[in-house]
Amino acid sequence: MKAILKNYKQSPRKVRKVVDVIRGKDVITALRELSFINKRVALPIKKLLLSAISNAKESIGIGSENLRVKEVRVDKGIVLKRSRSAWRGTAHPIKHRRASVQIMLVSKDLITDKKGKKEMPAVSKKDDMPHDKKQKVKE
Repeated sequence: MKAILKNYKQSPRKVRKVVDVIRGKDVITALRELSFINKRVALPIKKLLLSAISNAKESIGIGSENLRVKEVRVDKGIVLKRSRSAWRGTAHPIKHRRASVQIMLVSKDLITDKKGKKEMPAVSKKDDMPHDKKQKVKE
């Protein structure tokens, strides 16, 4: 499940610093860490994560203890262009940047391959080893 926050009034660079903390973690740990981060963006990201959890409960019926953060994307939103008056009647441009954040959650029992293309169920430890071991070299 996913949730999107569009045009948050802070630059994407500042938002990425907070988002990098929760990427790839389970949801309960991510919520706990967001509550202790002393940045302005931490509260909206926490609300967005809670919204994604709620979306997962409503559509799929998965509880928050079985979810983890699969992907968090921070993209550039709209840029408001303003100007500030400067010396001798000139103007200096000011860009008010905005960020767009997208959080995607996935069940813990699903894992992705290295390219992130397909999801497959997790395997147990004893299934990790191939059944046919290395072939013995004929002498």
